[in-house]
Amino acid sequence: MFICVFLASSQRIDKKYQELAEEVGAELARRGHDLVSGGARVSCMGAIARAARAGGARTVGVIPQSLVDIELADEHADELVITGDMRERKGVMDARSDAFLVLPGGIGTLEELFEIWTSRTLGLHDKPLVVLDPWGIYRPLRDLVEGMQEAGFTRPNVFDAISWTATVDEAFRLLEKSTRHLEPSAEELGEATAG
Repeated sequence: MFICVFLASSQRIDKKYQELAEEVGAELARRGHDLVSGGARVSCMGAIARAARAGGARTVGVIPQSLVDIELADEHADELVITGDMRERKGVMDARSDAFLVLPGGIGTLEELFEIWTSRTLGLHDKPLVVLDPWGIYRPLRDLVEGMQEAGFTRPNVFDAISWTATVDEAFRLLEKSTRHLEPSAEELGEATAG
């Protein structure tokens, strides 16, 4: 499974966030998955890609030309996709991914989270979306959306489209559990070959 991870590229954050990214990258590889990420070599983006590759995972970095021009690209990615702009970048990341995992990040991470969350709420895709938030960075966001839901501004199913967790292990269990329904069962495979 290709898991797209949205996370920070800021170099001004506490090292614990980069350590979380490394742990996620290592666990992703250990579980036999591959990584789609923002294609930068700095901060948490670089940390998750290096850890995933070290564990044997394939890494696909997707980065706009403007960021390549300022020498931020992860040139060691197994595949580096260079896009014309940020909008194209998100479209490629979405198309190349089977599931989405969100780690603590800034406004770019929030933009990516909201786009995937909104499109899933609207039924435009059924790819799992999990937020891994060990330190409660996104708690105010959850409170905000809960208030919006209570006031009728969001669809009643807004929280059916997303899962929240504080642990790496549970994040992967949620992603894997949610993607099982997308794969044909043994019975379905047997019927297909028998027919």
